[in-house]
Amino acid sequence: MARRLVSLVPLSLLAALCAPAHAQDSRKVTEPVAPPSCTVLTAGPAADATTNDTARIQAAIDQCPAGRAVRLSGSNEKQRFVAGPLTLRSGVSLLVDAGATLQASSNPKLYDRGAGTCGTIDKQGRGCKPFITIDNAKGSGIYGEGVIDGQGGRVVDGGTESWWQLARRAQKEDARQNVPRLIEITNAQNITLHKITLRNSPNFHVTLNKVDGFTAWGMRIDTPANARNTDGIDPISSRNVTIAYSYIRTGDDNVAVKAGNNGPTENISIVHNRFYSGHGMSIGSETNGGVRHVLVDDLSMDGTTSGLRIKSDVSRGGVVDQVSYRNVCLRDVKTPIDISTRYAKDAQGTQIPVFTNIDFDDVHSVSPGRVVVQGYDEQRPVQAHLHDVSISGKADRKIEFARITGDAIASGDTSNCASRFVPFPESAAVSTRPQLTQDQARQFSYGEVLKYVGVAGKESIDPWDPLSDPLAKGAVFTPDYIVDKAAKADGVRTFNTVQEAVSRAVLDSAGKRLYILLKPGVYSELVYVPASAAPITLYGDGKDAATTRITARLEASMTGAAYDAVAGPQFAKAPPAVQAMYATIKDRTQIGTFGTQTVWTQNNGFQARNLTFENGYNKDTGNARAEELPNINNVHHQALALSVDSADKAQFENIRLIGFQDTLYLKSPQTGSTVRSFFNKSYIEGDVDFIFGDSTAYFYQTEIRTLGDRGVSYTAAPNTYLKTKYGFVFDNCRFTHEGKKNGDFYLLRQWFAGSRCTPYAPLALDGYRCTYGPVNVYKTPTGTIARVSLEAVGKMVVLNSRIGAHINRQHPWADWNKKGTISFRPAQYNSDDHWNNLISAGIDPVKDLGYSKPPSPPEIFLGEFNNSDE
Repeated sequence: MARRLVSLVPLSLLAALCAPAHAQDSRKVTEPVAPPSCTVLTAGPAADATTNDTARIQAAIDQCPAGRAVRLSGSNEKQRFVAGPLTLRSGVSLLVDAGATLQASSNPKLYDRGAGTCGTIDKQGRGCKPFITIDNAKGSGIYGEGVIDGQGGRVVDGGTESWWQLARRAQKEDARQNVPRLIEITNAQNITLHKITLRNSPNFHVTLNKVDGFTAWGMRIDTPANARNTDGIDPISSRNVTIAYSYIRTGDDNVAVKAGNNGPTENISIVHNRFYSGHGMSIGSETNGGVRHVLVDDLSMDGTTSGLRIKSDVSRGGVVDQVSYRNVCLRDVKTPIDISTRYAKDAQGTQIPVFTNIDFDDVHSVSPGRVVVQGYDEQRPVQAHLHDVSISGKADRKIEFARITGDAIASGDTSNCASRFVPFPESAAVSTRPQLTQDQARQFSYGEVLKYVGVAGKESIDPWDPLSDPLAKGAVFTPDYIVDKAAKADGVRTFNTVQEAVSRAVLDSAGKRLYILLKPGVYSELVYVPASAAPITLYGDGKDAATTRITARLEASMTGAAYDAVAGPQFAKAPPAVQAMYATIKDRTQIGTFGTQTVWTQNNGFQARNLTFENGYNKDTGNARAEELPNINNVHHQALALSVDSADKAQFENIRLIGFQDTLYLKSPQTGSTVRSFFNKSYIEGDVDFIFGDSTAYFYQTEIRTLGDRGVSYTAAPNTYLKTKYGFVFDNCRFTHEGKKNGDFYLLRQWFAGSRCTPYAPLALDGYRCTYGPVNVYKTPTGTIARVSLEAVGKMVVLNSRIGAHINRQHPWADWNKKGTISFRPAQYNSDDHWNNLISAGIDPVKDLGYSKPPSPPEIFLGEFNNSDE
């Protein structure tokens, strides 16, 4: 048995033996900042094992100028890229957005180095290319809060085992697995990994070889404890390395500092990190190149097998010198201090490991564990200094050939480690279908929603129960006016057009409600009902709503002159209040969306029953858009059927609204003040944003039908003001489709009203900035976004309803356009999202917008309760 040598050195010799000289990265390292994007790639359809994004990602990298990044972004439920091996060029970075995942393909052929061995076991190993290679590069990196997933636990294509199972079988057969590493960095300078999550690597996650200048900051590495040879970060023959503020749990060394035949490893800072399952904070086992100047500071290890570990043997030994461990907390670690020069018992060679100037200061294990300090012989002992070191529980020490100075290891817990052990920061699963509780759902009941009107935050309580109104109860009315195309009009009580009857009602208004009966037929005209009229009820007496139809064919790109030619004669003799509505449209260059409505009411208390309001634009040809048809100018022809404009207590019973884009518009009198509309037993159809606006509207027992010749569709696009209590509520409704598509469409996107640029994600444009300002303006490459757009958040709740198969199951609430576009905004489910998105965009909710604090509990913007899916 080797003779044990333990000696204490006088403190006067401490500086000479143990004080590490420059035991850290020689660079001044601060938190990295992601470079601007050269291009933004969005994920395509949900990828399967055969999908391969390699070509488009690599092409983007190859075309990206130095100093810029290729940005990978998700789009609603499409969040995944799948690729084979990728290579980063010098100065070019990869940025994976939060929510997006870049997955390594499971096809071994893509990684093969030419011998056909990748995905097999042999005596050589290393038969696979890494997933991401950074070679002979300077200033490159990988950034973003997204995920790079090596899919180590997935069965490889064409095989029966996963990468990890291959590794285990190789261990049993005393052979080597041919599996890919995740990221391999070689002969490089100033490489950065920032905030990225690395997951499920088939082998080592990050290796550095002959690298000068490397920063890993705010990373997460997350792989199961039983996944063999899945080291976290391995600096090898490299210098000036900082690993900071990162969380690592894996199946092998959390960090392993090595030095092989390519030279020494030196100037290493491993600071402010948290380790979980794994084999610990290791140096070695390859140390033949020499390891020196290593600082480990502010580290907690929870559940690793070894803690502070230095390992080598005669087959790969060398000098490990000037290593400083400071401020370290350990829990449930089998061997908190594990220093051995005899790592492999059967090792052969002449490369003797020598470990000198190893300093332990403020190192504590709060649970029992073993101490191993094992030098090589009397001439080459481990030289270490201890200060304030404790390991709880009964002493279990194996110390031989060691020269230790300073304090003895205390057996009690003398630490301040209680608050240092925090759970691994799991990525919170964001619910894309937030479900309301019963108590929350009661807030969206019919009586509660329709009770409030007026200034947001200072609403008047004005109970309104439209279901008790005679209109909803099917009352038979005595008409004040009758519209009948076939009758002889007298201009007093009988009319051939609806607008003539409305105009007469405007003139006759004396405060009481006026009833206009429409006989069955098709009325090809516009109908404008001004605010000045007494409450007006339009109703049909046909067998159903389809029997009586008001229709026109205006669309947003129509010129004012063309509109005047169509509408001018109709309104020539109308009362001044009606003519004023017409006049707001006729002189426009283009009439725009808000000049296209077939029926336009500003009339408080307006009612309609048993009627169809239609915008017939494109109804004879279909309405496919730019997603499916060539559209050089990207012109979309919005065409409203009904506009409820600033009218409170507007009630619709058994009506049909027919259109494509923007069928129904519901407008408040001004930003920050709302009015109410109610739709019962009705039918509304369209193909995109076909229910939109900023007022409060309740839809009850109503069919909402998506038409399907567009590539993507959104049912609703509310732009509800932040402080308005309610937006759109759908209760006991059916969301249907004509049967052409499944899963391509969405319940909503929140209208980013008035914006000219987005602060929520950068554009691939030099100098792009979009900051908070007094107005919405953009002049390439900078702009400002105004408060009115930031606070147009969009609110919608769906209760007790049946949602058709055409609505995307996983992600029914969509972002406003794609990342990388100037109009992008992410879906905001509640007031916390709104607050956090502002902060992420560089807008201070307190200093810039004058908010005090986020609402508690968070206010609901989007939600569901008791719905069923077809």
